[in-house]
Amino acid sequence: IVLSGTYKPRIRCFDTYQLSQKFERCLDSEVVTFEILSDDYSKIVFLQCDRFVEFHSQHGHYYRTRIPKFGRDFSYHYPSCDLYFVGASSEVYRLNLEQGRFLNSLQTDASESNVCDINPVHFLFAMGTAEGKVECWDPRTRNRVGLLDCALSSVTADTEIDGLPSISALKFDGALNMAVGTSTGQVLLYDLRSSNPLIVKDHHYGLPIKSIQFQRQLDLIISADSRIIKMWNKDTGKIFTSMEPEYDINDVCLYPNSGMLMTANEAPKMNIYYIPVLGPAPKWCSFLDNLTEELEENPESTVYDDYKFVTRKDLENLGLAHLIGSSLLRAYMHGFFMDIRLYHKAKMMANPFAYEEYRREKIRQKIEETRAQRVQLKKLPKVNKELALKLIEEEGEEQQLTRKRKQKNLPSLLKDDRFKVMFENPDFQVDEQSEEFRLLNPLVSKISEKRKRKLKILEELEAQEQEEEEEPEGKASDAESSESSDDEKGWVEEVRKQRKLLRQEEKVKRQERFKEDQQTLLKPQFFEIKEGEEFRSFKDSAKKQKLMKKTLGDRLKLEEKLGTLNVSDTTVGSKQATFKLKKSEQQKKQQEAEKQHRQERKTLRRSASHLKSKRGRGRLFH
Repeated sequence: IVLSGTYKPRIRCFDTYQLSQKFERCLDSEVVTFEILSDDYSKIVFLQCDRFVEFHSQHGHYYRTRIPKFGRDFSYHYPSCDLYFVGASSEVYRLNLEQGRFLNSLQTDASESNVCDINPVHFLFAMGTAEGKVECWDPRTRNRVGLLDCALSSVTADTEIDGLPSISALKFDGALNMAVGTSTGQVLLYDLRSSNPLIVKDHHYGLPIKSIQFQRQLDLIISADSRIIKMWNKDTGKIFTSMEPEYDINDVCLYPNSGMLMTANEAPKMNIYYIPVLGPAPKWCSFLDNLTEELEENPESTVYDDYKFVTRKDLENLGLAHLIGSSLLRAYMHGFFMDIRLYHKAKMMANPFAYEEYRREKIRQKIEETRAQRVQLKKLPKVNKELALKLIEEEGEEQQLTRKRKQKNLPSLLKDDRFKVMFENPDFQVDEQSEEFRLLNPLVSKISEKRKRKLKILEELEAQEQEEEEEPEGKASDAESSESSDDEKGWVEEVRKQRKLLRQEEKVKRQERFKEDQQTLLKPQFFEIKEGEEFRSFKDSAKKQKLMKKTLGDRLKLEEKLGTLNVSDTTVGSKQATFKLKKSEQQKKQQEAEKQHRQERKTLRRSASHLKSKRGRGRLFH
């Protein structure tokens, strides 16, 4: 797979056998079009935008030549080894690759030519002109054998055309069929034996047709402009399917005898589509068939499509906290997944009027939105009215100052969309009974009063005459210092009062809790002991906790005293510690049982040997 692109001008070759990039080559100028002349990548011809024709072989650049006019398209005639170039000229330039020289050009009636193609069966050369005509030439005699006026044929009763349609795409199918694309977005299918089109298909976008491909298995034509790819039946014109990629399309390539479609577009990556109806996947990506078959056989949804994520708090609100640990809840991160049907049922049971409240809230929001479009009077919001009033007053005072000082106005919080919800959603209502507000409110109120006084003093200073500058400034500063000290004393006293009130409220709450605790009856609690452990007393657990709190050195000293640890110095200079593991009660019981079992077995063996000796003596005596 070979493709060309910008920026910078380069070509890339991909090897389908290894599913990787084989090589990349950079060029001097952009590629208009190119063609692979061999079965592999050993012979490639590039037509560039600066009139150069560049030949590449396996190792890279091989030869470069130039044509007289800017080229737009070219075709390769295999029987004669001729390259036919069309472009911004009335002539068709011929370059013979066997002789290595230009031959006599073909003189046409067109001012410019856009596209060309050679029929693979009888090698008829066709070219599309800027005047909307298609000229057909016989390469053997170098004479024109036919002329089609596609511009008139593309205009129908339904089409709306702004200018003269020119030919933008051309493609042969077999010996007799030819498809022509126009710059106004129409595709015409011709039989070479007739001058009238068999069918005219409009893309309805008014964009030039970029590419035309034939899909013979289903008798489809794949036509593409820069916006859409359409697949339609060539006999009836019925749409099979269409695709609109995200980026503009430059070219479309259909992989032979398969359902794979590749597009060159205005993006770093090619778009690759696989449509199983069109044909099987290519051999080098046969795994696509397995993937599509699995998708068709198992149209399963994702794991958590029908589940709702809830937190522990949500479960408590719904009254489903007792389900934690059951199969109905699936633990995930900081919450659980539960069946959406169970969630809806529990929500309806917990709050049956939730939908009606939601509906009323939505209706209220819609009504407020319609009211907002009318002429509005300045009203306070429903949420945080006091805060809004305070902001409005401060804004008015700041505007007066900025007018006098000729400064820019700062944006208001009431008009800022970021803080809009603060005056609309009741969840953002300031709780004046909270501890934080009661402690901060005296300070905030005093700061606002102080700000107002400062503003008044500044206004008075600006109004006064500036004859004696030093004296008024000193007086104002003395007044400010005395006022600030009085203000600090005042708000400190208020904060103290609020703290005393809060302490009294906490005491009342504690007394109420104590009374409730006395009224409640305490029930005995039972604790389960782990297997292999015996409960002696609570003192053992207390001792263990004390030991765990001690340092490692203290614990080692205790163990040395008890005899469970022995620390000795070695010859090298290091220390060696040997210790004995403490045996649990269960291990001790097991050891005692094993000793008893061994003793019983010994006694049984002795008694059995004693009986045998007695029997032997009896036989001899008899």
